[in-house]
Amino acid sequence: MSKPLRALLLAAGLGTRLRPLTLQTPKCLVPLGGEPLLGLWLRKLEQAGCEAALINTHYLAEQVDAYLQSWQSPKMAVRTVHEPELLGTAGTLLAHQAFFEGATGLLIHADNAMAAGLAEFLTAHENRQPECLLTMLTFQSDRPSSCGIVQTNGQGVVVAFHEKVQDPPGSVANGALYAFDPAFFDVLSLMAPTPNDFSTEVIPALMGRIQTCPTDQPYLDIGTLEALEQAQKLWRSQ
Repeated sequence: MSKPLRALLLAAGLGTRLRPLTLQTPKCLVPLGGEPLLGLWLRKLEQAGCEAALINTHYLAEQVDAYLQSWQSPKMAVRTVHEPELLGTAGTLLAHQAFFEGATGLLIHADNAMAAGLAEFLTAHENRQPECLLTMLTFQSDRPSSCGIVQTNGQGVVVAFHEKVQDPPGSVANGALYAFDPAFFDVLSLMAPTPNDFSTEVIPALMGRIQTCPTDQPYLDIGTLEALEQAQKLWRSQ
């Protein structure tokens, strides 16, 4: 890539739908295939040549910090930033705009599970349509009413977005994995009111300016115990 790669991993959630598992363990440290979700993402980032990763924390933050003390990389700098009060997915990104200066950025929900590596996604971002500020990973969902569903034009650019609606028009879902370049912040920082949530406030404002990159590999939101069980079965069969 022409620019260095940096990533923000969102890991501050309470994981209420995964209780009782998350009463003692933060959602980003829930194991999949013998490794915490956060560790799986860090390995993918390192393999993709990411130079630095920032992880926001809130719930059971001391466990995330302790895990990272045992996770060492000679190639990628990793640090956490604690949020005493949650800033929201868009609010956290805006708060760390300076971290991405001069870099291609990734925004990642660390409680998602992705089987594929990041190379194809990053290539899609490099080759995006010129009007697009953002690249979004998409996947085929078997429960589209629980996802953000996108509709695209012939170039794979998002033209409509339906966030968790009954009977959505399709099953192509937003994977909440995004790539962007610094110019994206020129638009994001001018949004009024200042956005808090990425899916419900930022995405709808960018119709016609989001490139999609579909994956045919397993991709799941580990938001419920049922989804975790499904992911564990999939990962055992990999």
